[in-house]
Amino acid sequence: QVQLVESGGGLVQPGGSLKLSCAASGFTFSNYGMSWYRQAPGKERELVASISSTGGTTNYADSVKGRFTISRDNAKNTVYLQMNSLKPEDTAVYYCARSRPLGGNYWGQGTQVTVSS
Repeated sequence: QVQLVESGGGLVQPGGSLKLSCAASGFTFSNYGMSWYRQAPGKERELVASISSTGGTTNYADSVKGRFTISRDNAKNTVYLQMNSLKPEDTAVYYCARSRPLGGNYWGQGTQVTVSS
């Protein structure tokens, strides 16, 4: 079955950096685009970044453009989110996702990112 396991979250000061990882299993990773979402307390889950199956196409939410970079290593079945110049408003639980054939997403368990001094 599809499994997505995020890691790399933590507490960081404003202006700092974190790199999230998502290890995937249970499917042919190189055949699928992948995404990172986040959900802050009291807010809806939002799409942060997505990457095509080959890594050749990436897309970002306006709020993170120029600060976050999504990448993938198909040999390691892993997708990454490099987050730089972090702001308090980036505080959220970050989720890795892959689309389901009939709609919706498979989700990981999430990893908490807290940006605070």
